[in-house]
Amino acid sequence: MTEPQRKRQKLEESEHLHSSAGEHTHTPPRSSRQTQLSLHRWLKTKSRSPETPDTPIQHTPTQHTVTQHTPSGSEPRRIPQLFSRAPGRSASAAQVFSCSLGAAVSDLRRAPACCRPLPVLRATEDHTVLIRTDLLHPGKVPVPFPCPEERRDRWDDTHVKMPCSQHNLFPVDPTDAILKYNASHAKHWSFTALHSYCTGLQEAESAQLFNDLLPSMARLALRASSLFTQPIPLLTAQRCGSITLSQDQVSCLLANAFFCTFPRRNSRRTEFSNYPDINFSRLFEGSSRAKQEKLKTLLCYFERVTKRRPDGLLTYTRQSLQSLPSWSSSEQQFSRLHISSSGTIEEQGHGMLQVDFANRFVGGGVTGSGLVQEEIRFLINPELIAARLFTEALEDNECLIITGAEQFSRYSGYANTYRWAGNHDDQTPRDEWLRRHTEIVAIDALQYRSFLQQFQPDCLRRELNKAFCGFVRPGTPAECMSAVATGNWGCGVFGGDTRLKAVLQMMAAAEAGRDLMYFTFGDVDLLRDVHRIHTLFTHTQATVGSVFSLLLEYYECVCKKTGRGKPEETLYSFLTERLDR
Repeated sequence: MTEPQRKRQKLEESEHLHSSAGEHTHTPPRSSRQTQLSLHRWLKTKSRSPETPDTPIQHTPTQHTVTQHTPSGSEPRRIPQLFSRAPGRSASAAQVFSCSLGAAVSDLRRAPACCRPLPVLRATEDHTVLIRTDLLHPGKVPVPFPCPEERRDRWDDTHVKMPCSQHNLFPVDPTDAILKYNASHAKHWSFTALHSYCTGLQEAESAQLFNDLLPSMARLALRASSLFTQPIPLLTAQRCGSITLSQDQVSCLLANAFFCTFPRRNSRRTEFSNYPDINFSRLFEGSSRAKQEKLKTLLCYFERVTKRRPDGLLTYTRQSLQSLPSWSSSEQQFSRLHISSSGTIEEQGHGMLQVDFANRFVGGGVTGSGLVQEEIRFLINPELIAARLFTEALEDNECLIITGAEQFSRYSGYANTYRWAGNHDDQTPRDEWLRRHTEIVAIDALQYRSFLQQFQPDCLRRELNKAFCGFVRPGTPAECMSAVATGNWGCGVFGGDTRLKAVLQMMAAAEAGRDLMYFTFGDVDLLRDVHRIHTLFTHTQATVGSVFSLLLEYYECVCKKTGRGKPEETLYSFLTERLDR
């Protein structure tokens, strides 16, 4: 058997042409132990063991073909179908079993092991530090900078307008309720969700909420004037900048968000129209079970931080790249990939760069009705929500990096099945700046009107540039960067194709010098297909530039000739035929 024949035999292992995958849940369906054991026996002959990461899943192929229509006068072209049909949201038997392929997890870099020493923490022109660095000690709550007697107040278009500012028309009064403070919105604000949550409490729980927790949260909100002694800059579009705050300061910001005290942030007709919502007013309306679960998750956070003041730091960084790769001429070869059908980015991806499948308004619908990947992450790590206060909507060459966010809650389910599952004790170690070694990057994908739109050259370049912006760290050597923990970015309601997005993220990671840990959230067919195409890339020594050229060719030769719907020839079949010649 020749070498090309061996490669093709290795790749022709699945039975069906894939269709575009829908939105995948984080939690694969459960089964009884008997079903798990029978699946284990069945898959033992179909899959490699975890100790042999480079061995592909063994599967006896049944090759199918379809006929691609060609211009009149030419012969119809028979297209081999080498990849799986994606199951969408339905659960096949194979999805119950946890499976992983590719590089060994131990070969992927994680923080803190791969990190180089940090420089001394100090404020610069592009980095605002709101605490005294000379008094920064483990186990002690950081002290605000400057001291309260030297407090500086700004009320302009480049800084956060704080409720404690002397320029605020409605200064905070502890006797005022939310509606009195926001009198102009009183007629149309609703508190149905908050009322439903409160009426569902037991008598002891209700007493604890109204007599203890809410008063403690109010006192925390009122500490703003002593905790924020210098103005907080806005992270505006097309400008790199960082803000380092204490967890104690962030908890104060979030308490004010809960009581809806941030001025000029309740209308889209203000100077903050290009910023996300920060006040929690939309969280309190409606009668859905999901809103009540959100409230449980957030009140868990407030109970923790009002009982014991957190003592770490966080850094919020807006990264804007003015120089982007020339994708067609890139000579970078593909980096390592570990792909798993089980696990989550926040758990199994610890110590890695963790991708937030973001909205351009970071946090998406976390303070509204949204409850998918980004919103869930912002709920269980509530300190992420503070970014909505000062982060302008992301543009195509930008991302937001949050370092140090602590996880306070556990959860189960996804979207409508989301449930708060109790406290989480985050044991992630801290760096020299007392930040958790948790680095989360928010990158927003495009939303498509049709399946074929995402294959257009401009869309391909935009998604590659966005992912690259999130993954790259200019000036940092590759050996000092952790792997990227990611998954089906932009593949839910945004309409992205899981298989295309996997290739684009592989390309961006390779260009940025990072390995990739990819989670398919229960989809074993996707796992097989992505692993096979990555194996093909590495075995043929394909470069990022050569694969980009093939993506353009697929658009010209296949997508443009498809009237509507999805092409008969899939992307992976096309790439396989071109690379395996």
